[in-house]
Formats: sequence, C-alpha cells, structure tokens
Amino acid sequence: MVDKGDGRSPRPVGGRLRTLTQAALNADLTVSQVEAIVGDLGDTLADMNRTMVALDTSIERFNETITHIDRLAPRMAAVIERMEGIVERVESMVDLAETVVSPIAATENAVRGVWRMLQRHD
Repeated sequence: MVDKGDGRSPRPVGGRLRTLTQAALNADLTVSQVEAIVGDLGDTLADMNRTMVALDTSIERFNETITHIDRLAPRMAAVIERMEGIVERVESMVDLAETVVSPIAATENAVRGVWRMLQRHD
C-alpha cells in the first residue's frame, strides 16, 4: 500500500505506522508528565491552602492583640499621668525637706566652727 494523499513522493504504510506509533508514544508520555505535574500542583495547592488558613488565624490573633492594646492605651495614659503627679509631689517634698534642712545644716556648721575655735583657744 502506498499513500498518495499530498502528491509528493509516495510513503510506505510501514513508515507511516512507525511515525504514528512514535507520535502516539510521545503523546502518551506527554500526557503522563502533565498528569504528574497536575498531581504535584494539586498537592502544592493543598499545602498552600493550609498555610493560608494558618496565616489567617495568625492575622486574626494579631488583630485581636492590637485591638486589646488600643483599649488599654487610655488606661495606661491615665496611670502614667497619676505616676507623674506622684513624682511631682515627691519632688516637692524633697525640695521642702532640703529647704528645711538647709538652715539646720548651716547652724550645725556654725556651731562646729565655734566649737573648733573654742577648742583652739583652750
């Protein structure tokens, strides 16, 4: 048998069968490779889906934490204001104590000076 379909030189049927068989084997191999890639891609997508779910959970917890901090901020500011008030009062008390002790220290120094002079004259 001879193929005379395109008007070129005739091709024997055996050669045509070999070519078709090789093309079929190549197509089968290509389909197998594509199936393997699609299978691997499915596994990858499943892994990515689990990762995205975990990421969503983490972002939700982070958002809850930020919201909680936002609610605590005014109370922390109030605590800081009270602490600043306490520090100001303590500073005032220290200033007052220094003012009260200052004449006592001056008197003590004067008495010691007099005492030294008296001891030198003895």
